Amino acid sequence: MSIIIDQYKKVLIQGITGREGRARTKLMREFGTNVVAGCTPGKGGQDVEGVPVYDKVSQAVEASGGEIDISVVFVPARLVKVAAIEAIEAGIKLIVLVPDRVPLWDAMEIAAVAKAHDAHFIGPNTLGIISPGKGVLGMIGGKAESARQWFKAPGSEDSRGTVGIISRSGGMTSSCGYYLSQAGIALSTLVHVGGDSVIGLPIPEIALMFEADSETDAIVIFGEIGGSQEERLAELMSSGAVTKPVIAYIGGKAAKEGTRFSHAGAIIEGNRGTHAGKVAALRNAGATVVPDFGDLPQATVEVLARLAKAGETALS
Repeated sequence: MSIIIDQYKKVLIQGITGREGRARTKLMREFGTNVVAGCTPGKGGQDVEGVPVYDKVSQAVEASGGEIDISVVFVPARLVKVAAIEAIEAGIKLIVLVPDRVPLWDAMEIAAVAKAHDAHFIGPNTLGIISPGKGVLGMIGGKAESARQWFKAPGSEDSRGTVGIISRSGGMTSSCGYYLSQAGIALSTLVHVGGDSVIGLPIPEIALMFEADSETDAIVIFGEIGGSQEERLAELMSSGAVTKPVIAYIGGKAAKEGTRFSHAGAIIEGNRGTHAGKVAALRNAGATVVPDFGDLPQATVEVLARLAKAGETALS
Protein backbone atom coordinates (compact mmCIF):
# COMPACT_ATOMS: atom_id res chain seq x y z
CA MET A 1 0.00 0.00 0.00
CA SER A 2 1.09 3.60 -0.49
CA ILE A 3 -0.46 7.02 -0.23
CA ILE A 4 -1.39 9.43 -3.03
CA ILE A 5 0.21 7.59 -5.99
CA ASP A 6 0.59 3.98 -7.06
CA GLN A 7 0.78 2.12 -10.36
CA TYR A 8 -3.01 2.09 -10.80
CA LYS A 9 -4.01 5.75 -10.36
CA LYS A 10 -4.96 7.44 -13.63
CA VAL A 11 -2.84 10.54 -14.17
CA LEU A 12 -3.33 13.56 -16.45
CA ILE A 13 -0.51 15.94 -17.41
CA GLN A 14 -1.59 19.54 -17.99
CA GLY A 15 0.95 21.36 -20.14
CA ILE A 16 2.19 18.06 -21.57
CA THR A 17 3.40 19.58 -24.84
CA GLY A 18 5.76 22.03 -23.13
CA ARG A 19 9.42 21.30 -22.48
CA GLU A 20 8.95 20.31 -18.82
CA GLY A 21 5.70 18.51 -19.53
CA ARG A 22 7.30 16.33 -22.20
CA ALA A 23 10.41 15.55 -20.18
CA ARG A 24 8.57 14.74 -16.97
CA THR A 25 5.91 12.68 -18.72
CA LYS A 26 8.68 10.48 -20.10
CA LEU A 27 10.25 10.04 -16.67
CA MET A 28 6.94 9.37 -14.94
CA ARG A 29 5.99 6.72 -17.48
CA GLU A 30 9.42 5.09 -17.26
CA PHE A 31 8.98 4.78 -13.51
CA GLY A 32 5.59 3.10 -13.94
CA THR A 33 3.12 5.95 -13.46
CA ASN A 34 -0.17 5.34 -15.26
CA VAL A 35 -0.25 8.53 -17.37
CA VAL A 36 -3.43 8.19 -19.44
CA ALA A 37 -3.83 11.63 -21.02
CA GLY A 38 -2.38 15.09 -21.52
CA CYS A 39 -3.97 18.49 -22.00
CA THR A 40 -2.77 21.62 -23.79
CA PRO A 41 -5.33 24.03 -25.29
CA GLY A 42 -4.97 24.13 -29.07
CA LYS A 43 -2.80 21.00 -29.18
CA GLY A 44 -5.54 18.37 -29.10
CA GLY A 45 -4.94 15.37 -31.35
CA GLN A 46 -1.20 15.28 -30.77
CA ASP A 47 0.73 12.52 -29.03
CA VAL A 48 3.49 12.85 -26.40
CA GLU A 49 5.39 9.72 -25.39
CA GLY A 50 2.43 7.62 -26.47
CA VAL A 51 0.02 9.73 -24.43
CA PRO A 52 -2.96 11.30 -26.28
CA VAL A 53 -3.32 15.08 -25.95
CA TYR A 54 -6.63 16.92 -25.60
CA ASP A 55 -7.64 20.57 -25.75
CA LYS A 56 -9.74 20.42 -22.59
CA VAL A 57 -9.50 18.50 -19.34
CA SER A 58 -13.15 17.45 -19.66
CA GLN A 59 -12.33 15.80 -23.01
CA ALA A 60 -9.44 13.90 -21.43
CA VAL A 61 -11.64 12.72 -18.57
CA GLU A 62 -14.37 11.53 -20.94
CA ALA A 63 -11.87 9.71 -23.16
CA SER A 64 -10.35 8.02 -20.11
CA GLY A 65 -13.59 6.37 -19.07
CA GLY A 66 -15.07 9.24 -17.14
CA GLU A 67 -12.51 9.30 -14.35
CA ILE A 68 -8.97 10.59 -13.84
CA ASP A 69 -7.56 10.48 -10.31
CA ILE A 70 -4.74 13.02 -10.43
CA SER A 71 -3.63 15.94 -12.58
CA VAL A 72 -0.02 17.14 -12.58
CA VAL A 73 0.31 20.75 -13.72
CA PHE A 74 3.32 21.91 -15.76
CA VAL A 75 2.26 25.33 -17.02
CA PRO A 76 3.67 28.84 -16.43
CA ALA A 77 2.87 30.25 -13.00
CA ARG A 78 0.43 32.82 -14.37
CA LEU A 79 -1.68 30.01 -15.89
CA VAL A 80 -1.70 27.66 -12.90
CA LYS A 81 -4.96 28.98 -11.45
CA VAL A 82 -6.89 28.48 -14.68
CA ALA A 83 -5.43 25.00 -15.20
CA ALA A 84 -6.06 23.85 -11.63
CA ILE A 85 -9.63 25.12 -11.53
CA GLU A 86 -10.39 23.52 -14.89
CA ALA A 87 -9.17 20.16 -13.58
CA ILE A 88 -11.10 20.48 -10.32
CA GLU A 89 -14.33 21.43 -12.11
CA ALA A 90 -13.85 18.44 -14.43
CA GLY A 91 -14.01 16.16 -11.39
CA ILE A 92 -10.35 15.42 -10.70
CA LYS A 93 -9.87 15.16 -6.94
CA LEU A 94 -6.12 15.71 -6.57
CA ILE A 95 -4.06 18.35 -8.36
CA VAL A 96 -0.26 18.49 -8.12
CA LEU A 97 1.01 22.04 -8.72
CA VAL A 98 4.68 21.88 -9.67
CA PRO A 99 5.37 25.52 -10.71
CA ASP A 100 6.80 28.06 -8.30
CA ARG A 101 6.03 31.80 -8.17
CA VAL A 102 2.27 31.16 -8.32
CA PRO A 103 0.60 34.39 -7.13
CA LEU A 104 -0.63 34.18 -3.53
CA TRP A 105 -4.18 35.21 -4.42
CA ASP A 106 -4.29 32.56 -7.15
CA ALA A 107 -3.31 29.86 -4.64
CA MET A 108 -6.02 31.08 -2.28
CA GLU A 109 -8.61 30.95 -5.05
CA ILE A 110 -7.54 27.43 -5.99
CA ALA A 111 -7.95 26.43 -2.34
CA ALA A 112 -11.48 27.84 -2.22
CA VAL A 113 -12.54 26.06 -5.41
CA ALA A 114 -10.97 22.79 -4.25
CA LYS A 115 -12.83 22.96 -0.95
CA ALA A 116 -16.13 23.62 -2.73
CA HIS A 117 -15.61 20.52 -4.89
CA ASP A 118 -14.24 18.25 -2.13
CA ALA A 119 -10.89 18.13 -3.94
CA HIS A 120 -7.30 18.61 -2.79
CA PHE A 121 -4.04 19.92 -4.18
CA ILE A 122 -0.36 19.58 -3.37
CA GLY A 123 1.93 22.57 -3.87
CA PRO A 124 2.37 25.04 -5.43
CA ASN A 125 6.13 24.82 -5.75
CA THR A 126 6.32 21.08 -5.11
CA LEU A 127 8.99 18.78 -6.46
CA GLY A 128 6.40 16.03 -6.31
CA ILE A 129 5.54 12.69 -4.75
CA ILE A 130 7.06 9.26 -5.25
CA SER A 131 6.05 5.79 -4.08
CA PRO A 132 9.14 3.64 -4.76
CA GLY A 133 8.41 0.74 -7.07
CA LYS A 134 4.96 2.10 -7.96
CA GLY A 135 4.72 5.61 -9.34
CA VAL A 136 5.89 9.20 -9.30
CA LEU A 137 4.23 12.58 -9.75
CA GLY A 138 6.18 15.68 -10.74
CA MET A 139 9.95 16.03 -10.85
CA ILE A 140 11.15 14.10 -7.81
CA GLY A 141 13.77 11.40 -8.18
CA GLY A 142 15.21 12.47 -11.52
CA LYS A 143 15.67 9.63 -14.00
CA ALA A 144 13.66 6.49 -13.35
CA GLU A 145 16.73 4.27 -13.08
CA SER A 146 18.43 6.52 -10.53
CA ALA A 147 15.22 6.80 -8.51
CA ARG A 148 15.00 3.01 -8.35
CA GLN A 149 18.58 2.87 -7.08
CA TRP A 150 18.24 5.71 -4.57
CA PHE A 151 14.95 4.78 -2.92
CA LYS A 152 14.46 1.36 -1.32
CA ALA A 153 10.98 0.02 -2.06
CA PRO A 154 8.83 -1.71 0.59
CA GLY A 155 9.14 -5.46 0.68
CA SER A 156 12.93 -5.54 0.35
CA GLU A 157 14.29 -8.58 2.16
CA ASP A 158 16.98 -6.60 3.95
CA SER A 159 14.70 -3.75 5.01
CA ARG A 160 14.76 -2.62 8.63
CA GLY A 161 11.23 -1.27 8.36
CA THR A 162 9.26 1.16 6.22
CA VAL A 163 8.77 4.89 6.69
CA GLY A 164 6.89 7.66 4.96
CA ILE A 165 8.68 10.97 4.38
CA ILE A 166 7.12 14.44 4.48
CA SER A 167 9.32 17.38 3.62
CA ARG A 168 9.03 21.13 3.24
CA SER A 169 12.16 21.22 1.08
CA GLY A 170 12.21 19.77 -2.43
CA GLY A 171 15.88 18.86 -2.55
CA MET A 172 15.89 17.52 0.99
CA THR A 173 12.97 15.22 0.21
CA SER A 174 15.27 13.27 -2.09
CA SER A 175 18.20 13.54 0.32
CA CYS A 176 16.11 12.13 3.18
CA GLY A 177 15.02 9.23 1.00
CA TYR A 178 18.53 8.50 -0.22
CA TYR A 179 20.20 8.49 3.20
CA LEU A 180 17.42 6.51 4.86
CA SER A 181 17.62 3.93 2.06
CA GLN A 182 21.40 3.73 2.52
CA ALA A 183 20.68 2.88 6.16
CA GLY A 184 18.53 -0.06 5.06
CA ILE A 185 15.14 1.61 5.53
CA ALA A 186 12.37 1.12 2.98
CA LEU A 187 10.17 4.01 1.88
CA SER A 188 6.43 3.83 1.34
CA THR A 189 5.96 7.34 -0.11
CA LEU A 190 7.98 10.58 -0.19
CA VAL A 191 5.98 13.82 -0.27
CA HIS A 192 7.23 17.35 -0.83
CA VAL A 193 4.33 19.48 0.38
CA GLY A 194 5.54 22.61 -1.43
CA GLY A 195 7.54 25.67 -0.53
CA ASP A 196 5.02 28.51 -0.77
CA SER A 197 3.26 30.28 2.08
CA VAL A 198 -0.14 28.97 0.92
CA ILE A 199 -0.14 25.27 0.06
CA GLY A 200 -2.74 22.59 -0.39
CA LEU A 201 -2.02 19.52 1.76
CA PRO A 202 0.38 20.42 4.62
CA ILE A 203 2.41 18.16 6.89
CA PRO A 204 -0.46 17.35 9.32
CA GLU A 205 -2.79 16.19 6.53
CA ILE A 206 -0.13 13.99 4.94
CA ALA A 207 0.73 12.55 8.36
CA LEU A 208 -2.89 11.46 8.79
CA MET A 209 -2.64 9.62 5.46
CA PHE A 210 0.48 7.80 6.66
CA GLU A 211 -1.27 7.02 9.94
CA ALA A 212 -3.93 5.12 7.95
CA ASP A 213 -1.38 3.36 5.72
CA SER A 214 -0.73 -0.21 6.85
CA GLU A 215 2.61 -0.28 5.01
CA THR A 216 4.08 2.71 6.86
CA ASP A 217 5.67 1.98 10.24
CA ALA A 218 6.89 5.47 11.13
CA ILE A 219 6.88 9.02 9.75
CA VAL A 220 10.00 11.05 8.99
CA ILE A 221 9.71 14.84 8.81
CA PHE A 222 12.05 17.39 7.27
CA GLY A 223 10.63 20.58 8.76
CA GLU A 224 11.65 24.21 8.58
CA ILE A 225 11.16 27.51 10.33
CA GLY A 226 8.07 29.52 9.44
CA GLY A 227 4.37 28.69 9.55
CA SER A 228 2.79 26.22 11.96
CA GLN A 229 2.74 22.89 10.12
CA GLU A 230 5.02 21.15 12.60
CA GLU A 231 3.15 22.54 15.61
CA ARG A 232 -0.15 21.31 14.15
CA LEU A 233 1.37 17.87 13.67
CA ALA A 234 2.39 17.93 17.33
CA GLU A 235 -1.24 18.69 18.24
CA LEU A 236 -2.41 15.66 16.26
CA MET A 237 0.13 13.51 18.09
CA SER A 238 -0.93 14.82 21.48
CA SER A 239 -4.60 14.19 20.69
CA GLY A 240 -3.93 10.62 19.59
CA ALA A 241 -4.89 11.22 15.95
CA VAL A 242 -1.32 10.37 14.91
CA THR A 243 0.07 7.44 16.89
CA LYS A 244 2.89 6.21 14.67
CA PRO A 245 6.39 7.29 15.71
CA VAL A 246 7.60 10.59 14.27
CA ILE A 247 11.29 11.29 13.65
CA ALA A 248 12.03 14.88 12.67
CA TYR A 249 14.71 17.37 11.76
CA ILE A 250 13.91 21.10 11.71
CA GLY A 251 16.05 23.31 9.48
CA GLY A 252 16.84 26.97 10.13
CA LYS A 253 18.15 26.83 13.69
CA ALA A 254 20.29 29.96 13.29
CA ALA A 255 17.57 32.06 11.65
CA LYS A 256 16.38 35.25 13.35
CA GLU A 257 13.10 37.17 13.02
CA GLY A 258 12.44 38.20 9.43
CA THR A 259 14.79 35.58 8.02
CA ARG A 260 13.67 33.63 4.98
CA PHE A 261 15.06 30.11 4.82
CA SER A 262 15.22 29.09 1.14
CA HIS A 263 11.66 29.91 0.10
CA ALA A 264 8.51 31.89 0.84
CA GLY A 265 6.97 29.29 3.15
CA ALA A 266 9.93 29.33 5.54
CA ILE A 267 10.11 32.75 7.14
CA ILE A 268 9.99 33.70 10.81
CA GLU A 269 7.43 36.39 11.63
CA GLY A 270 7.72 37.68 15.18
CA ASN A 271 7.58 34.76 17.63
CA ARG A 272 5.70 32.55 15.18
CA GLY A 273 7.33 29.62 13.44
CA THR A 274 10.63 29.59 15.34
CA HIS A 275 13.01 26.65 15.34
CA ALA A 276 12.92 26.35 19.12
CA GLY A 277 9.13 26.43 19.21
CA LYS A 278 8.79 23.68 16.64
CA VAL A 279 11.36 21.44 18.29
CA ALA A 280 9.73 21.87 21.71
CA ALA A 281 6.23 21.20 20.38
CA LEU A 282 7.25 18.00 18.63
CA ARG A 283 9.34 16.70 21.52
CA ASN A 284 6.59 17.41 24.02
CA ALA A 285 4.24 15.40 21.81
CA GLY A 286 6.62 12.43 21.83
CA ALA A 287 8.54 12.86 18.56
CA THR A 288 12.22 12.08 18.20
CA VAL A 289 13.80 15.35 17.02
CA VAL A 290 17.45 15.21 15.96
CA PRO A 291 19.76 18.25 16.23
CA ASP A 292 21.60 17.56 12.96
CA PHE A 293 20.34 16.27 9.64
CA GLY A 294 23.05 13.63 9.58
CA ASP A 295 21.54 12.08 12.72
CA LEU A 296 18.22 11.35 11.01
CA PRO A 297 19.02 7.89 9.53
CA GLN A 298 20.43 6.40 12.74
CA ALA A 299 17.61 7.84 14.84
CA THR A 300 15.10 6.28 12.44
CA VAL A 301 16.88 2.91 12.56
CA GLU A 302 16.70 2.97 16.35
CA VAL A 303 12.99 3.83 16.38
CA LEU A 304 12.22 1.05 13.90
CA ALA A 305 14.29 -1.42 15.93
CA ARG A 306 12.20 -0.63 19.02
CA LEU A 307 9.03 -1.11 17.00
CA ALA A 308 10.24 -4.44 15.64
CA LYS A 309 11.13 -5.63 19.13
CA ALA A 310 7.63 -4.73 20.26
CA GLY A 311 6.16 -6.50 17.21
CA GLU A 312 4.58 -3.34 15.84
CA THR A 313 6.09 -3.00 12.35
CA ALA A 314 4.68 -4.17 9.04
CA LEU A 315 7.51 -6.73 8.92
CA SER A 316 6.66 -8.25 12.29
